[in-house]
Amino acid sequence: MRLTLTRDHFNPLWTLGTLTVDGKSFGFTCEDTDRHLEVFPEAKVRRESCIPIGLYQVLFTPSQRFARSLPVLVNVPGFRGIRIHAGNSDADTEGCLLPGLERDVNKGTVSKSRIAAEWLDKTIQSTIAAGQEVWIEVRRA
Repeated sequence: MRLTLTRDHFNPLWTLGTLTVDGKSFGFTCEDTDRHLEVFPEAKVRRESCIPIGLYQVLFTPSQRFARSLPVLVNVPGFRGIRIHAGNSDADTEGCLLPGLERDVNKGTVSKSRIAAEWLDKTIQSTIAAGQEVWIEVRRA
């Protein structure tokens, strides 16, 4: 399975994007500030930077913080524990990806996030259980 996150709205506090699943439109994402870490890794601000653009494998593992299993991006340069979980704004993420079915580009938020996150959880988990890999490509529009 291939997720593609395309960042398309940028603000000093947040970054919004679109999300596709195997090429089909799924919804939107909210993240922390895009600091172009793939070029300027020293610009990272802990818990206030989105991950560098790139291609990352997604696993489904237990999270101590959330006390349940969640999707996690692995081998992200300079980051660990990058999860895909429900939330609505940059205040709800510390570098993680927040999916939503709707968004407000003026406020920098996503909504219906719990529905989106639960669907992604089930889909990612069943894909991995079927012996297939899950990858996410993160890019800019």
